[in-house]
Amino acid sequence: MNYERMLEEFYELVKIDSETLHEEQIVGVLKEKMEQMGFDVIEDDSKERTGHGAGNLIATMKGSLPDADPIYFTSHMDTVTPGVGIEPVLKEDGFIYSAGDTILGADDKAGLAALFEMMRTLKESGEAHGDIQFVITAGEESGLVGAREIDNSLMHAKYGYAVDSDGKVGGIVTAAPYNAKLKTVIHGRTAHAGVEPEKGVSAITIAAKSVAAMNLGRIDSETTANIGTFSGGQATNIVCDEVNILSEARSINYEKLQQQMEHMVKAFEETAEKMGGSAETDARIMSPGFRFDEQDEVVQVAQQAIRAIGRTPALLTSGGGSDGNIFNGHGFPTVTLSVGYEKIHTKDERMPVEELNKLADLLLEIVRTAAARRKNDQ
Repeated sequence: MNYERMLEEFYELVKIDSETLHEEQIVGVLKEKMEQMGFDVIEDDSKERTGHGAGNLIATMKGSLPDADPIYFTSHMDTVTPGVGIEPVLKEDGFIYSAGDTILGADDKAGLAALFEMMRTLKESGEAHGDIQFVITAGEESGLVGAREIDNSLMHAKYGYAVDSDGKVGGIVTAAPYNAKLKTVIHGRTAHAGVEPEKGVSAITIAAKSVAAMNLGRIDSETTANIGTFSGGQATNIVCDEVNILSEARSINYEKLQQQMEHMVKAFEETAEKMGGSAETDARIMSPGFRFDEQDEVVQVAQQAIRAIGRTPALLTSGGGSDGNIFNGHGFPTVTLSVGYEKIHTKDERMPVEELNKLADLLLEIVRTAAARRKNDQ
């Protein structure tokens, strides 16, 4: 493993502007790099539906072990803002930071750099392996939109790994929640607030009382809910007749998610009816949840590989989502691997060099472990 080469490539990647919606600069670089490694690379047509600067890249490397199960790895090419003009700097504490007033972009360019170094090392060694696919998505930071719109007929892996989670290398996210979004419109009745307020029905009051009647925050160990935005009103002398509310519910348990969504919708509707208004809610599940245990092959392979690099596996439950949620919904068993980055989505983001090196080691061991297990099964 050429760690210095990987570090330089990480610097190169984070310097390429790729804020979500604007992936057009980086997609060509990534495609060229993977083609030079020997991958067959396809950019799908998802950008026509997402409005992003690029489609998803699906790169396939045929293996020399026909009996080995095909596996895949996924990372995303886009970053959050502010991500223009990033200048990485390695400090004496062993962490890479942004030198300027931006994020670093280790989320998820650390994943990309480690994947590329793993593949180069594998190619240079001539080591036998099964089919490997890299799925590099656009629009992950805009709500997983690239993964949602991917042409999954281009994927043929048995299982895979999303290289995109915080925590030290060795962590495996084996459970993550279903995520539902609720868009609610509260209708009241307008009136002059000073002359005849009794003729009005305040949508703001309806909304406030509805939210006050809800169970929100941490519902239980598997379920959360939150009111995200609340907007409405024109002036203090007008009784507000419309309020828009965006909210969410998450749960690893599908039935609990449905119960929480029904509870929130009911609170809006019943409160509005009592006060002489009305409420309409569009509630949709935006991404599927998943749950694996130590008996699942995708977990067993990761655990064995983690032990091989001298770390102790840690099975984790996440309260957030990733492209792994979407690919599980597409039928490809996927767990998410800890990358080691810290304080992501902030200007204090940092990446420890030690974890970047360990991540590349782990990815190589996963390929080896997957190939060896399949051969041993024959």
